[in-house]
Amino acid sequence: MRIGSSVGLIFVAALVWGVVAQGQTVADVSLQPHAAGSVACAPSGDATWMTPAEKSCYQTTPDYAETMAYLNRVQSAAPGQVRIEAFGKTGEGRELDVVVVSRDGVFDPSELHKAKRPIVLVQNSIHAGEMDGKDACLALLRDMVISKTKAGLLERAVFVFIPIYNADGHERRSAYNRINQAGPAEMGWRGNGTNLNLNRDYLKLDTPEARAFNSMFHRWLPDFFVDDHVTDGADYQYDVTFTIDDGPNVPKGTAKWVNEVATPTLEKYVDSHGHLASPTYINLVNDNDPAEGLGFNDDPPRFSTGYVILEGRPGMLVELHMLKDYKTRVTGNYEILAGLMELMNRDADKVIALNAAADKEAEALGAHPLGNVMYPLALGWSGDTTPFLFRGYKYTRELSEVSGAMRVEYTHEPWNVSLPFQTGFKVKAETKVPAAYIIPAQWVKVIDVLAAHQVEMERTTATWTGDVETYQCAGMAWQEPPFEGRHPTFNGEAMHDPGKYGSCVLVREKRTFPAGSAVVRLNQRLSKVALEWLEPAGPDSALQWGFFDSIFEQKEYGEAYVLESLAREMMAKDPKLKTEFEKKVASDPVFAGNSYARLEFFYERTPWFAANRVGQYPVGRLLSVEGVPVAR
Repeated sequence: MRIGSSVGLIFVAALVWGVVAQGQTVADVSLQPHAAGSVACAPSGDATWMTPAEKSCYQTTPDYAETMAYLNRVQSAAPGQVRIEAFGKTGEGRELDVVVVSRDGVFDPSELHKAKRPIVLVQNSIHAGEMDGKDACLALLRDMVISKTKAGLLERAVFVFIPIYNADGHERRSAYNRINQAGPAEMGWRGNGTNLNLNRDYLKLDTPEARAFNSMFHRWLPDFFVDDHVTDGADYQYDVTFTIDDGPNVPKGTAKWVNEVATPTLEKYVDSHGHLASPTYINLVNDNDPAEGLGFNDDPPRFSTGYVILEGRPGMLVELHMLKDYKTRVTGNYEILAGLMELMNRDADKVIALNAAADKEAEALGAHPLGNVMYPLALGWSGDTTPFLFRGYKYTRELSEVSGAMRVEYTHEPWNVSLPFQTGFKVKAETKVPAAYIIPAQWVKVIDVLAAHQVEMERTTATWTGDVETYQCAGMAWQEPPFEGRHPTFNGEAMHDPGKYGSCVLVREKRTFPAGSAVVRLNQRLSKVALEWLEPAGPDSALQWGFFDSIFEQKEYGEAYVLESLAREMMAKDPKLKTEFEKKVASDPVFAGNSYARLEFFYERTPWFAANRVGQYPVGRLLSVEGVPVAR
């Protein structure tokens, strides 16, 4: 589920459900907005290999222990085709596993890549209340290796899936974790053990789960990635929605295949197997009026599907519709995964070739004279639209006496209408790609994140002084409420000004870097990871997430009695400065009434203030690594 500026939560009941503040009363919990299970059934046939969800008629989903018990049974029954591998531990100490499914018992990723067998990696339960993909994968696994009804999906492709990524959140089970969702009876929690959203941590790597995932991802380096979710937002007819990113940072060849082959093929497959698919995540321009149209999702690298773009791999976001019953959602998730496996067998050579081309393109970014390539860092809607046949439900709008806002109430009468779909991209911030970056040795945490991403780096063997491009930052602001345990910066419209990157202006100056500083060349496969992490305007850069906050702290101050005398001397020597000061006092009443700001006006124009280096970005951009003393 994606939650951004358009949340789309229309259920006023959210005000009284879930965790409440101390002293508040909880509303009658019998008034559930959605029944846990609306499909009446009874298990039939041989229950030996029914998944736990199937045995319950999709009323429940198995907990961690039950899930792993089922998977271990399958592995024992088909040891030549299934292997469960641990890839890390959660903060609470639970084991994180991937399940590898191969037709012939080849489980080594390097051997599979050599044999040109496409690897599909599916991630489930990152938001552990959205566990549809987990139960779909259990059923698909069984049908590939036990019942063999889907054995053909392993003809060439290899199926690798994470059953439960957010294992700690998965075990925080409750009937009240997802107010917008119709079942199952209990489900896990969105955040991990420390209440962090793992789907905001793919670049900054704050959590043990994200670091374990990153290491596992590089071990497998899949040819196609899937992240399974359940929506929030509007009501509509689709039960399966999906998006495969094709934006400016996706190599053109891959984007062409996504648009012309993958997306229409998967939509057709899902529709032909008893479900209704939308080839885009439904992101309404106005949550309170669907008629205004839809917009695309620009996924920055905090998200899984945004991050895999930096790895040069196609990634698909799957979102099952929250208001459909659990059986419909699980079986819909099953079908899109089955369709993807069929496609990957068919287009194996094409996808493998596209990924190899993406790697070469990334390696070429830093292998050119500085300034020849522009890299887009932030994207938005350009306003260009294309018609989209939206299969929604008719609705009414009225002013709510509860919220005071317009209330949307959906009917169940189909509303098939052509709506404008925002498909045009606008680059909001971009940068000229340098040959390399140099990071001072003391910025250990910044360097550590790149090392965890397995970005190639060299270290300087001696102190080096030289000309670099860098940034001078000013006017920064920080988000006051915490977001993912941090207080990120936000730069407003300044990042869109030509020649500026956020509130950071590109400058060229001589800098000294100590021995042990990290040099990151951009002629490598993971060049885009370095760009997104080290360019201040990157939406998930180290600067945006607060890794460089201390550069904005002023450590030395002038005493008032010292500055009083200094200010008079400065005005006596510089009449223009005196005039500038007097104009500011006359035009800015806030400034005029702040004695500290008036004295600081003069201090900021002295070499004593400059010695604070306030806003001086520590990372250098190199035109060339020639002359820099480095050792790998």
